[in-house]
Amino acid sequence: MSVALVQPLGRPGPATTYDPSPVEAVMARARAAQKIFAEADQEGADAAVRALAWSLYKPEHARELAELAVADTGLGNVADKIRKKQRKTFGTLRDLLRGRSVGVIEHDREKGLVKYAKPMGVVGAVTPSTNPGATPVNKAMMALKGRNAIVVAPSPLGYRTTARVVELMRNELTSIGLPADLVQILPDPVTKDSTETLMKLCDLVVVTGSQDNVRRAYSSGTPAIGVGAGNVPVMIDETADLDAAAEKIRDSKIFDNATSCSSENSVVIVDAVYDEAITALERAGAYLCTPQEKARVQDKLWVKGKLNRDLIARDADVLAKAFELSPKAEGKAYFLVEEDGVGKEHPFSGEKLALVLTVYRAKDFAAAKERVREILDHQGRGHSCGIHTTDMDRARELAEDLDVVRVLVNFAHTFGNGGGFNSGLGFTLSMGCGSWQKNSISENLSYRHMLNITHLVTPIPEDKPSEEELFGPHWKKIGHEEAGR
Repeated sequence: MSVALVQPLGRPGPATTYDPSPVEAVMARARAAQKIFAEADQEGADAAVRALAWSLYKPEHARELAELAVADTGLGNVADKIRKKQRKTFGTLRDLLRGRSVGVIEHDREKGLVKYAKPMGVVGAVTPSTNPGATPVNKAMMALKGRNAIVVAPSPLGYRTTARVVELMRNELTSIGLPADLVQILPDPVTKDSTETLMKLCDLVVVTGSQDNVRRAYSSGTPAIGVGAGNVPVMIDETADLDAAAEKIRDSKIFDNATSCSSENSVVIVDAVYDEAITALERAGAYLCTPQEKARVQDKLWVKGKLNRDLIARDADVLAKAFELSPKAEGKAYFLVEEDGVGKEHPFSGEKLALVLTVYRAKDFAAAKERVREILDHQGRGHSCGIHTTDMDRARELAEDLDVVRVLVNFAHTFGNGGGFNSGLGFTLSMGCGSWQKNSISENLSYRHMLNITHLVTPIPEDKPSEEELFGPHWKKIGHEEAGR
């Protein structure tokens, strides 16, 4: 069959017809492989997960894929991509091996409920150019933990890297006697049409990347999990350890040249320690731009209102030269720009995907909290924010009052938000932002989102309260005469 063409990415021209048969062929192979794998026990599912993890964690593979990703996309740097691939994969493997996904996964005797995990079928995974190696493996591990198959629709920019990591995953599956077709990639070139066909044919869509793809997934008619855009603001209050905060912000901001959606984009500093905090940030490797330099950064980093593809996720020395910064910026890790506004007319208040951190001064904690709220309302609402403080009451206040899924306290944000060995959040490369960004989940993506659950229900002692227990408070409000009617 054929359908009307939705114009392929990067190929303007007259409408033609689109042949979905290559995607249908991929799906047929995935379904055949998944039918076999659906009979695996927990040990078999975990063996598959270990195999996928090793395909990326293996040092020579991590390096090869990191080098390939940087060469193809120009985003990030090799050393950090190696670290990301191994750290995320190791942490995800830890989490997955600690959970059950086959047979009985929960038994609540008090309620008489037994829960059985079942596969969903074939997962369609849309992955971004910022993580063309790590994200496909991360999602594949979660999918196969639930005895599903997975088909990856990668960003065209990262296709070569994703194709190579899919090849490595397939090889590892074959080495332990499992069907290679449990993991596949859409044929090249990946277009909007082929991606939409996958979305319609699979059993669950999981999208990390552009919000356009997230919206397409939700309108595909298939159950979908999409994640939201980041624009993380963090606060430094007057109780914080300034040097510790500065070092954590630096380590997080510069990681993989700020490609992570969890990378800090703004820091809001209370007035009482503003100057000292700026000094601490500079001591930790930041360069504070002058007003004139800030203007040049803005002119270069945005072109016609959009981020400059040639400058995002680039090394600091490349940016310093492009921004024509003072020689004092030489050797600095990243760049600070002071800002006092939020919104479209203040581009520094949004996500930058570059080694540029916006700095705001706030009168006190209350004003800082409102500034963080403004930033999130402009961009990134639902995603996350952070605070550097020794006053946990303030951290709790942020968690109670702000529309975000995650509030991190005294963290290098990038290393805690998507799971960490000192963070209770599960390891993931896909973070749900709740209804605030029209996402279906308000937590970190995990294998539990890729399971169907059967509930076995058995009788329990009757649990039926009296009318007085349930309606009594209301009856008192409306009066006994009304209640008796």
